[in-house]
Amino acid sequence: MSKTRHSDQQFALDLGSEIDTGIPDPAPAPAIDRQQLFACLDTMDALLAQWQEQDWLRPLDVGFARLIRSLSEEQGEAPEPLLLLLAALTSHQVGRGHVCIDLSQLLQDAEATLALPPEDNIPFVPAADTETALSPRDILARLKLADCLSTIHNSCAVSDGSLTTPLVVNDSRLYLRRFWRYEQRIAEGIHGRLALPSPLADTASTASTTLSQALGILFGHQSEVDYQQLACALAARNRFAVITGGPGTGKTTTVVKLLAALQAVAGTTSDRADGRKYRIRLAAPTGKAAARLNESIGGAASELPLGQLPGQVSLDDIPTRVTTLHRLLGSRPDTRQFRHNRDNPLLVDILVIDEASMVDVDLMASVFEALPASAQLILLGDKDQLASVDAGAVLGELCQRAAAAHYTPATADWLTAITGHTLPGELQDPDGQQPDQAVAMLRKSFRFDEYSGIGQLAEAVNTNRLDASTLAACRDGGFNDVIWLNGGWRRPDRDSTLALVANHAISGSPEAFRNRGEGRPGKDSLLTPPVGYRHYLTRLNDAQLNADSSREQWDQLARSLLEAFADFQILCALRKGPWGVEGINELVTQQLLAHRLIDAGKTWYSGRPVLVTGNDYNLGLMNGDIGITVEVPWDRDHQGHPKTTPRVAFPASDGTDTIRWISPSRLQQVETVYAMTVHKSQGSEFNHTCLVLPDRLSPVMTRELIYTGITRARNWFSLITGDAGVLQDSVQQQVVRASGLAQRLSLR
Repeated sequence: MSKTRHSDQQFALDLGSEIDTGIPDPAPAPAIDRQQLFACLDTMDALLAQWQEQDWLRPLDVGFARLIRSLSEEQGEAPEPLLLLLAALTSHQVGRGHVCIDLSQLLQDAEATLALPPEDNIPFVPAADTETALSPRDILARLKLADCLSTIHNSCAVSDGSLTTPLVVNDSRLYLRRFWRYEQRIAEGIHGRLALPSPLADTASTASTTLSQALGILFGHQSEVDYQQLACALAARNRFAVITGGPGTGKTTTVVKLLAALQAVAGTTSDRADGRKYRIRLAAPTGKAAARLNESIGGAASELPLGQLPGQVSLDDIPTRVTTLHRLLGSRPDTRQFRHNRDNPLLVDILVIDEASMVDVDLMASVFEALPASAQLILLGDKDQLASVDAGAVLGELCQRAAAAHYTPATADWLTAITGHTLPGELQDPDGQQPDQAVAMLRKSFRFDEYSGIGQLAEAVNTNRLDASTLAACRDGGFNDVIWLNGGWRRPDRDSTLALVANHAISGSPEAFRNRGEGRPGKDSLLTPPVGYRHYLTRLNDAQLNADSSREQWDQLARSLLEAFADFQILCALRKGPWGVEGINELVTQQLLAHRLIDAGKTWYSGRPVLVTGNDYNLGLMNGDIGITVEVPWDRDHQGHPKTTPRVAFPASDGTDTIRWISPSRLQQVETVYAMTVHKSQGSEFNHTCLVLPDRLSPVMTRELIYTGITRARNWFSLITGDAGVLQDSVQQQVVRASGLAQRLSLR
């Protein structure tokens, strides 16, 4: 049967909306018969329903499989049961952050590919009849790749993308159509920009001469290779570029100098005789990340010798206001679509996106859709951090060859001509691919010196060299800035370890650090010792504001509280269970209550910190924003007397110093945030970070998660583990998200 266009109902589900499909649940399913599993649709449906009951699959996954069955039958086709299984598993993988499902990997190791059981390690509970209990490993072990591909190619619900089908197959990868389109759009956007001619390609051109002069002024002339300068040169030459580097490697400094150099070129090249500079926008995926970039980029720009640059560059030519990507693109409530798109592109010449590791494939595709074809896109981020919470790992795929660079001899010669630096031979490759020439890696950390425990621990985790000596230094006070609070406990039991977490949350345990954390030099002065949550709550409880205090005084208190709250943060690997965010938040709440630091007799008590867990476009709040609850005397009772009511103070997400006071009744998607997941912490830094790991290994606990948790700490890091072995076991697990983007870009 030929493949045809399906209904709008199918297409809506393909877009990922959790809609009411209108398809009634099937009659009670028969017992699962192993022999009938791939012969009877109802038997397969019963199996998927059983997995849903065990929380192995989401209702959306099972609903998608049932919709595929219904739509196939509408086309006069009886789908094979195997197709329903593959459809449900493809949807499941998208829910886990994969862009697609790689069938060859699935059949090689089903449990590892699917990460079942889920993160809270719920064991598979068989039905009463053990003959009906089938795990993915049991089922998929009997299949061959040829069987799966044959089923897929024979279905009207699957195509190679040329038809509007809910599923798309490419080689051995099976996609939901929406995610296949996203991947296509990103690859086309990158290839198209890299194919555009650059006025900087000719080293004798006016543009190249200006760029070389500007970089010389901005960086000075150094004898050793300056990777920041090389990154600036590469990014200036290409309409698409990536600058990656670990914490403290100077990504912000580099991009500010890059923008200054580009504006110098704009002011001197012949095609800009009117002197008009580039229209530049700065964006980040979350409000917190935008605020951080806004703080750092303004200071960095003010320190540049702009007056010495050719092209009459001024401070006004370097943008310092950073917005979120959703605001930049023009988010529209209750829809995935943005105001800016191919028909209404952004008015921009250069777009810089910071913390690009947090940008999922959906949002990145929207960026390419909204950019003019000739606009320059520059991505900044740490390739070793966790990938985005939603599907995709775009930055990670683009940077998977960054360590070895793979610059061609032509690129190396061009860099030498522009910067004067000779590229090391190990970074050159005659067979380097075109996208390799647009990726630059910063290789020197200015935040963590050779004595920094945070830097050494992060490096050991990232390079999979977490040996006994590094762990001993964490445990025995070998580092000034790192402690492993229960590293010396042979067999920590759960109750005492959780009690340790609760006590640590109050004070931050400065006594556990060398010299109680005192006398440690910082950049400009001595660092303040590590603190816990008592720090910000004492500041709140000691505040002397009243009904006669001005709004500016209340705003200043909110700024002070938000700043103090960021001095300490507990991070968890899991969401559920005693070791997860839910359990730790309740544990810390009770401990703060016991110390009379809060009054938790009501939900919205003074001092309650909350994390926004979903974008609220009406309120202008983005996923990841943090606010502090404060009781303010701004309302009046029926007699006209001041009455205190709770308001939640949020910093403005536009990078300004404004405070927004929002009534709790308007907040629909928030949770208490004494503890947050490591995923949610991305784009943030905390003066003192505590990472809490559980007593059992979980699929979500990976090298990237541990590395990200450690590098959220600016000056102090503490570790508490339910089982010491879990730390080392987690480092052995890596995030590998299924996608075809790297292959489309010839990076594999």
